[in-house]
Amino acid sequence: MVAVGGGESYGGVMGYVDWDTLPLSRATTGRGAHRRTEPDVVAHVLTEEGTRVLLVHRGRLAASGDSGGAELVFVAGPATDPALAPSKDVPESQRGAWLYLGEDDAGAFVALVLPDDAGVPAVGLEGIAPVNPAGDLVAAHTWLSLRDLGAALSARDAGLATEAVALAAWHAAHPRCPRCGEPTEPVHGGWVRRCTNDASEHYPRTDPAVIMAVVDDGDRLLLGRAAQWAPGKFSTLAGYVEPGEPLEAAVRREVLEEVGVRIGAVEYRGSQPWPFPASLMLGFVAHATSTEIHVDGDEVVDARWFSRAGLAEAIDAGSVVLPSRTSIARSLIEDWFGAALPGA
Repeated sequence: MVAVGGGESYGGVMGYVDWDTLPLSRATTGRGAHRRTEPDVVAHVLTEEGTRVLLVHRGRLAASGDSGGAELVFVAGPATDPALAPSKDVPESQRGAWLYLGEDDAGAFVALVLPDDAGVPAVGLEGIAPVNPAGDLVAAHTWLSLRDLGAALSARDAGLATEAVALAAWHAAHPRCPRCGEPTEPVHGGWVRRCTNDASEHYPRTDPAVIMAVVDDGDRLLLGRAAQWAPGKFSTLAGYVEPGEPLEAAVRREVLEEVGVRIGAVEYRGSQPWPFPASLMLGFVAHATSTEIHVDGDEVVDARWFSRAGLAEAIDAGSVVLPSRTSIARSLIEDWFGAALPGA
C-alpha cells in the first residue's frame, strides 16, 4: 500500500525533492575544459597510470548492477588495446570515438565510444575470425541503459555517464559537415567536429525542453500518456522550447496544445540533462486556470487529474506506471506527492 504524503499545497517553497541533486545533475568531476585544446590530449592522458576509460556502445554503458545499485566499469588507460588507440591512420568507424571527459584528483577520465557494429561477429578468410578488439570489449561486458541506471549510480559515475552518452549521441548524429556535406572528424578531445574539406568547426548542441507538474486549485496533479507508450504509463507533460520563446511561454503553450488546459502562474523547480539524444529538461510547476481536458490525440492520447490518494490507489492497482527514477518527471511527481513512490 502506498502511503500518501504531502499535506500542504504544492505551491510552497519547500518540497520533498532536493532539486540540486537530481539523478543526472550530480556531476562531481571537473571537466577540464582548458585541456581540450592541447594537442592529442586523449592520446596523452591514455599513457598516464591514473587514467580511467569508460565504455559506450550503442548508447549503453559498460556497467554492473541494476536499478537498486550500479556502478560503471572502467578500463585502465594504459591497458587499452593499441589497435583502438586514437589515430588518424584508423577510421573512426573502426576504432570508435575517443572523448576527454575531465579529471579528478586521481587522474583523467575518457570515454571510448565503440562502433555500432563492434558486437557483430566478423568472418575472415577461410572462416578464421579476424582480430577484433572492439568486438572483444563488447563481448566482455554487460551493457546497460543510463535511463535505467542513472538514479542508481554514484554522483561521480552519473555525471560521467551523462556526459559520455550525450557526446556519443552527438558524434553519431553528425558525421558530416552541415555546410558542405563532407566528412567531419573529432578534435579537441571530442568536443568539436572539424570538416575535412573546409575546416569549419561544429560543436555539441543541447535542446531546451520544459517539463511541468500541472496542478489545479484543488492541488490535483495532471498526468498524460504519450501515444507511443504502453497502456498505463503516465508522466508529466513536456515539450521543446521553440526559437525565440521564453520558458514560461513554452510551458503554457505546450500544456494548452497537448491537453487544452490553460496555465496561469509558472514556477521554476530545477533542471537536468536528458541525453536521449540532447535535451536539457527544465522542470516547472504550472498552475492551471482551467481543468477541462481535451487531448490532442497526436502526442498525448490520455490525460487525467489525480489526487494524492487517487494516484496511490492507481499505482497499487497497477493501472498507472510512473516514469523511471532517473527522470526529472519522477522527481516532479514525487515532489508533489510528498514522498517516494514505488517502482524503478
